[in-house]
Amino acid sequence: MASRITYYILKVKGMAKIPDYLQVRDERFALVFYGRPDRPEKRTPLPPGLWAALLREAPHLPYGQVCQVVWDLDTQTLQWHETTSTS
Repeated sequence: MASRITYYILKVKGMAKIPDYLQVRDERFALVFYGRPDRPEKRTPLPPGLWAALLREAPHLPYGQVCQVVWDLDTQTLQWHETTSTS
């Protein structure tokens, strides 16, 4: 089993009654999970600890930029990499 998994994170700005969301995508850029940063999910398809780590960083993430992260399964830590604009 791989000890590291690469994900791409995109913070989407909500409008009016639609809240902000975080999209979590895999290395093929397929959507794995999306959730609201203001509501911790009890169950996700993500590895244990990843969603909680992303929620801690969510307030600091820019809107509309794809951020590459590497999740280390052994240490349950994130490594952030260069971001790119989606526009």
